[in-house]
Amino acid sequence: MASQPSRQLVTVDNPHPDRDYEVACVCPELTCLCPMTGQPDFATVTVTYVPDGQIVELKSLKLYLWSFRDEGHFHEDVTNLILDDLVAALSPRSMTVETRWNVRGGITTTVTAAHP
Repeated sequence: MASQPSRQLVTVDNPHPDRDYEVACVCPELTCLCPMTGQPDFATVTVTYVPDGQIVELKSLKLYLWSFRDEGHFHEDVTNLILDDLVAALSPRSMTVETRWNVRGGITTTVTAAHP
């Protein structure tokens, strides 16, 4: 059965909730559509967090990021949506989401959103 994009983020228990440690998930395949032109935008997204009680299951993160592919979003919007959804699912001690957008019209954009 083929996988489908999904906004459902699956979490699992943190195996070391008593320790502060950092998790970095890097996905060089984030895509969405420009809400002005409908053209595709491509980015590398880096999610860095210090977990509390839960960690994100990586396949669900992949399918979650895939769910933006056919949606129109400004770079700033999609970055903050990813942060909000992950914070709601994980309640991490801290989290940063950074998106580095490929060149379009001679301009590259990097957006960083953080919690708390």
